[in-house]
Amino acid sequence: MPLALLALAVGAFGIGTTEFVMMGLLPDVADDLHISIPSAGHLVSAYALGVVIGAPLLAAVTARMSRRTVLMALMALFVVGNALSAFAPGNGSLLAARFLSGLPHGAFFGVGAVVATSMVPPQRKARSVSLMFLGLTVANVAGVPAATLMGQHFGWRATFLAVSAIGLAAIASLALLIPRDRGHAASATGLRGELAALTSLPVWLALGTTVAGFGALFAAYSYVTPMLTDTAGFAQADVTLLLALFGVGATAGNLLGGRLADRSLRGTLFGGLAALAVVLVLFPLLMRAEWGASLAVTLLGMAAFVTGSPLQLMVMEKAAAAPSLASSANQAAFNLANAGGAWIGGLTLAAGFGTTSPALAGAALAVLGLGVASVAHAVDRRRAAPVPGRVITAHLPEESGALHR
Repeated sequence: MPLALLALAVGAFGIGTTEFVMMGLLPDVADDLHISIPSAGHLVSAYALGVVIGAPLLAAVTARMSRRTVLMALMALFVVGNALSAFAPGNGSLLAARFLSGLPHGAFFGVGAVVATSMVPPQRKARSVSLMFLGLTVANVAGVPAATLMGQHFGWRATFLAVSAIGLAAIASLALLIPRDRGHAASATGLRGELAALTSLPVWLALGTTVAGFGALFAAYSYVTPMLTDTAGFAQADVTLLLALFGVGATAGNLLGGRLADRSLRGTLFGGLAALAVVLVLFPLLMRAEWGASLAVTLLGMAAFVTGSPLQLMVMEKAAAAPSLASSANQAAFNLANAGGAWIGGLTLAAGFGTTSPALAGAALAVLGLGVASVAHAVDRRRAAPVPGRVITAHLPEESGALHR
């Protein structure tokens, strides 16, 4: 695999760290800024809103630019956002800085996925995407716990300065390792043509599978701490280690999914969603014992992230005329899944169905994801079926501005 994938993974590591570290720092931020923890929770929402808005917007605006330049510019915006977070004087300015930090998130992964797949043979595309995502999953194993520990000992502002330093390292890696490219000549339809590529039914079905599939994960994961403490009987101090197990499972699932998807993209997606549904159905049973809870958290990460690279690659293939925009839109779908899954899981708790009920809600979402993926498969088969009496010649769009040394 090209060494350039390491540069993308470094950027993904920084992004994953800043996205999830706020959850562990909420009490420290709330105390320092003299606000309530629910108010501090809006800082998580501000970042997610930045991702949803920034992913398609920045990808569309930069669609014809050199992708190497775009990646470096996105990381520069990431550095600025985190540095402003570190020096924010109050809650309002910190909200704005967190929103700014989230803007480049989706576009970086979207453009990065296109760059990663352009540097490898077709039979290794999914694996290249999984290696970029490796930075995100490793962030959950090492980056987030270390950043949280730093914030607790040296103050939360030091954490965001450290994340800014990771961003600078990512820029240097991108400049050194990503091959130069010539940019992309404007098409006859321009931005309108880029957006039109996202209007097809297969693209929306692929995005819908992402929302449902990862909504299943976040319906359960958003409330995994009370499951571990109230049902499994773990002490609060043990939760950080158990969440690291989730990261280990996610890392293994991500690498496995990349390898399997290169052999059968659709089969890996179906298998991953089915496995996720089974794991979530077993959650109430596994949470009755500490060993079972540990196994459940690990399997949750593995089953969910097996589907990560197949979903990313599928969206890119369905919108071949605008792969960067489609790939970035998929990142916005991931964050919609985060918010929507957490909301649905919360509804089951509010209804009094028990601490582990969000996992069963997640299982239902995983089954829904399987249903959407099945519909997408049926649509693809119908469109691929030959029309009697008509000869169809397929022309695959060629990528202009190919990367070169």
